[in-house]
This record gives sequence, structure tokens and C-alpha cells, in this order.
Amino acid sequence: MKTWRVVLAIAFVAPCLAFAQPPGAGTQLRLRGTVESFDGSTLRMLTADEGEVEFIVAQNVGINGLLRRSLDDIADNAFIGTTATRGADGRWHASEVHIFPEQMRGAGEGHYAWDFPASTMTNAAVSGTVAAGTGRALTLTHVDGETEVVVGPDTAIVELTFADATLLVPDAAIFVLGTVDPTGAFTPFAIIAETDGVKPPM
Repeated sequence: MKTWRVVLAIAFVAPCLAFAQPPGAGTQLRLRGTVESFDGSTLRMLTADEGEVEFIVAQNVGINGLLRRSLDDIADNAFIGTTATRGADGRWHASEVHIFPEQMRGAGEGHYAWDFPASTMTNAAVSGTVAAGTGRALTLTHVDGETEVVVGPDTAIVELTFADATLLVPDAAIFVLGTVDPTGAFTPFAIIAETDGVKPPM
């Protein structure tokens, strides 16, 4: 089991902006897996890439739950995040879309490389929608410009909600965002947790 050497608390103004790396932090690390145990402070999780890992969850770490949503729930000007890869047609095709609460508008805004193979993350406002086969092509406007992403019928669509540590129960799927500083210290700053069977797709 890997135990991260040091975990420091970070002061946040609630709500936590998931996907927004704290200023001056180290390299971002994303962990995907399931909760093995959580005692209110120490979280132990099983991941595919790192195996068993253990770290401290400070009381001010942002925790988000999830609601299942559909393409019809993506409104004009909604602030969303989407993981996408290039299709054979040269367009970006979304594997998932997560709709942010209005209070989280601007979280991690931009279009940048993600850690799935050949994928990107785009956090942006929906500025246009047109039909695209059996789905829709969304025009997303962000600080880096505009990106068009095709959302199909098989794209996982969820909405983030504000939640707490009661979601961190054994076997719950979680997605953890944190930073690793040059000394190897890991600091989680956001956790997205399975809610009523809806698992983090990002």
C-alpha cells in the first residue's frame, strides 16, 4: 500500500472549485478507484494505477456528489466540463459531460490535455448547439477560445452537486484531484464521489 508522505490542509472558500488547481500548487495528480475505508480523516482507496493508496482528507477539501442527467439537461450558457477524443471525422467526441452548479462557473476553465490516452478536458460555457447525427454538437466558449464537441447518445452525462464525507463509504467509486509537490507530498483538494449508483465518469 502506498501512503502519501505528507498531506497539508488548504484554505478554501466554499464551494470548492473542482478541476481548479490551487495557485502555486505542485503537479496535479488524479486518482480513480474505490473507497476501502474512511475514518473521518484518513481515506484508504484502491486504484488501478497506484494500487492501494492512503491519504488524509482535510475538513476543507471539496466533495461533490453526482446526479444522472441527459442531453436535454445541457442548457444554453450552462458551464460544463467534458472529456473528449478525436473521432475518425476529425471532430472532438465526448466520452462524458459533467454539468457544474452555477456557483462553480469558471472552475478549471479552458481546453487542455487530460490523462486518458489522446483525450482532452474542456471546461466552458455552452454557446451554441446544433444537431449532429443522433446527438448534438456543442460549441463551448472558454478562455482559450472555442471548441466544438459532439455529444452522442452513449455519452455519460452527470451533474455535480455539493456533498460531504458521508458519501465516502466502502466500495464507493471516487475521483480524487490533488497535487504532488517536489518533495512528493500529496494534497487532495477535491473529491467526486459515487452517489446513489451514479459513478464519476471523468
